[in-house]
Amino acid sequence: MTSSLLSVRGLKVVVGGRHILHGVDLDVAPVGVTALLGRNGAGKTTTVRGILGLVPRTGSVIYDGLETNGLTTHRIVQRGIGYVPEDRGIFASLTVAENLRLAERDPDPAYDLVHELFPELRQRARQAAGTLSGGQQQMVAIGRTLLNRSNRLVIADEPTKGLAPRVVTEVAVALERAAQAVPILLVEQNLALVRRLADHCAVLADGRTAHAGPAAELLADADKSRTLLGVGRRADTAPAPVAPAAPATGGDH
Repeated sequence: MTSSLLSVRGLKVVVGGRHILHGVDLDVAPVGVTALLGRNGAGKTTTVRGILGLVPRTGSVIYDGLETNGLTTHRIVQRGIGYVPEDRGIFASLTVAENLRLAERDPDPAYDLVHELFPELRQRARQAAGTLSGGQQQMVAIGRTLLNRSNRLVIADEPTKGLAPRVVTEVAVALERAAQAVPILLVEQNLALVRRLADHCAVLADGRTAHAGPAAELLADADKSRTLLGVGRRADTAPAPVAPAAPATGGDH
């Protein structure tokens, strides 16, 4: 990777006296999707929390040319980072429009972009967000990060976790559309989704970076994938479906 929008070097995190990260190195390209991979407990979410200043950390985190050490989470996010948390973080009792409105930070919110990428959010503007499908809720969560034109990076933490396969396809389409507008750091264990979306990847093991490089190369190497990620040869690395799923009309997934 010749240039980086986000560059992490030697990231260490200690929580409650326990060393979670022992020295993570990570680069996120200024375009496309970079995947952060690793087995359960490898430190992926803690890495994201460290980047955002949500946990005490040491090391270097340079975003858009600025060292963020010493900045609060609020100041880091103001530099132009949108965050899609693992649990989506939507307000179920509020409408889609109200969820989006709460995320407005810039004086000229990019509703045109959000509705172009996710037309369902315009169509369902008055619908309670809690009645949307899991995939549609992720569209709300991703759409909130795109509203602010100052955001130059989106971090999505396990956006397909716990979703049915059909809904995973909805989320894949949503992320694919979003990546056309802004680079994404994708924390994910679904390697089919990574194969479909990611250009580059970094793999964590025991709180350290164990591998970094083109995502396609890693996923094409069954032995290395098995060693680093504990996956098999076929099902775990099969391509994700490419056709968008039909819009769901209700029910959480």
